[in-house]
Amino acid sequence: MVPTRIPPPPSLTLSVFETPPPPPSIHRETRGKVWDLVAAILLPFSSVIFFVLIFLVVLSLRRRIYRAKHKEGDQDPTKNGDIFSIWNFNGRIAYEDIIIATEDFDIKYCIGTGGYGSVYKTQLPNGKVVALKKLHQREAEEPAFDKSFRNEVKVLTEIKHRNIVKLYGFCLHRRCMFLIYEYMSRGSLSCVLRTDDEVVELDWLKRVNIIKSMSHALSYLHHDCTPPILHRDISSNNILLNSELEAFVADFGNARLLDPNSSNCTILAGTHGYIAPELAYTMAVTEKCDVYSFGVVALEVLMGRHPRELLMVSASSSSSSSCLQNVLLSDILDVRLSPPRTRNLTQNIVVAATLAFACVHAKPKYRPTMKFVSQQFVARQKPLWKPFPTISLLELINSELEMKNGIESQPKVSSHPVKYHGSSSNEILDV
Repeated sequence: MVPTRIPPPPSLTLSVFETPPPPPSIHRETRGKVWDLVAAILLPFSSVIFFVLIFLVVLSLRRRIYRAKHKEGDQDPTKNGDIFSIWNFNGRIAYEDIIIATEDFDIKYCIGTGGYGSVYKTQLPNGKVVALKKLHQREAEEPAFDKSFRNEVKVLTEIKHRNIVKLYGFCLHRRCMFLIYEYMSRGSLSCVLRTDDEVVELDWLKRVNIIKSMSHALSYLHHDCTPPILHRDISSNNILLNSELEAFVADFGNARLLDPNSSNCTILAGTHGYIAPELAYTMAVTEKCDVYSFGVVALEVLMGRHPRELLMVSASSSSSSSCLQNVLLSDILDVRLSPPRTRNLTQNIVVAATLAFACVHAKPKYRPTMKFVSQQFVARQKPLWKPFPTISLLELINSELEMKNGIESQPKVSSHPVKYHGSSSNEILDV
């Protein structure tokens, strides 16, 4: 019989490979350290993520607001309406109308091109026919042209006169800059005077009225605007004519506000042949510079051509007396028209010629103001002192006008006075 081995009781069994479990207090301490380590790592990251999310939310809201505003602006009920119901608009209201009407400025709508841009004629959906002056893309990047465009907008949106071209609107976006003007069907005065077929329509009465209209517009700019506005580029190219051959002063790109507390020195501006002679030795511009340019255009209207030779002779004090004494007023008038016959017409021509010669005097202080010139055209006129065909240019130059608000008295070469008594009326529309 084999003896049986009896195992020891469980309570007395002990393995050398097992360790007794740690007490509960040690487990709690270990877990606390782990959570502290996790918190130290996750908290900074969660803060960064939180602020990034806030930034993205704010950015998204701002974009939505921006798009909503632009969408609201594009859906403006007046976009396809009458843009002329408001004086100054920012270009966005009628931009699509302009693009559609001109077929994105197709060349078939172009009626003229200059060194800085092109002029287009188009009809808007409301039936209005307008002229658009669009700056070429290359010139739009030039600061000088950009400044000129913006200057014209600034001036024309602040003034209003029956003989100044109306600015209906503008777009000054850097990729597309254009101005919207009242359309003048007959173009510039210069073009009409150069075209024999059209110039015959400019009879003597219309020519005198053109000179009058110019004087009223410049008088308004110099004496009824605060501060005074100098045009600085009066020429026959910048006088536009409508279908009735009425004159309107245009192109205010070189205009400047006259500051009484400044020397008003600036760079030379204007068109060759119309610039006052004193600007050859001084950069200080005054209203008398515009007066000289007006006088040149007035003589050009009467003569039908630029008075280049006449200006050279009158500027020469040594030879002007003898030369002008032998030249009659009737000899310099445009030969494409019949000589004026009626008494009223000849009186108006003498007034216009007399004032024109006074305006082109070589010395600025002897030139009249535009207010005085404008007043003389609406004044009651005295009969001529001698027959119209016998009046010489020297007699006009030496005419003894009453210069209350105009020129200083100056010595005369001969005594054949023509006196005109002025009034204070002026054809001006309130702004």
